Amino acid sequence: MFGDRVKKERILRQMTQKELSELLGVSPSTVGMYEQNRRQPDSDTIIKLSEIFNVSTDYLLGRTDIKNPSDEISNAVEDDPELIEFWNELKEREDLQLLFKQTKNLSPKDIKQIIRIIKAIEDEEDMLDQ
Repeated sequence: MFGDRVKKERILRQMTQKELSELLGVSPSTVGMYEQNRRQPDSDTIIKLSEIFNVSTDYLLGRTDIKNPSDEISNAVEDDPELIEFWNELKEREDLQLLFKQTKNLSPKDIKQIIRIIKAIEDEEDMLDQ
């Protein structure tokens, strides 16, 4: 599972094993062994892979099919144009990265409620700044 996901993400980015190996600081054959599930990387390398591919470590390890926690939030608010627009602005903010990690055990309804609360707070702060 892990190797399949690494290979899939590498190919999606049109990256060679050599290019990925240079980013990771390992040999191309090591990347090949990861992709063939013949070798497991250490935790630091798994974290590097998740950063390179912009996916969660849980996704790489096969613990979830959601590539990135922000995708889960996007799915939860997709039926509300105002919230999806607000979420698209929010997900770029580093100060809210913790939010992504906290949503993995929440229902879409709960996620939507949290985004509404954050939007209300942001709207109120904007009004106070004027």
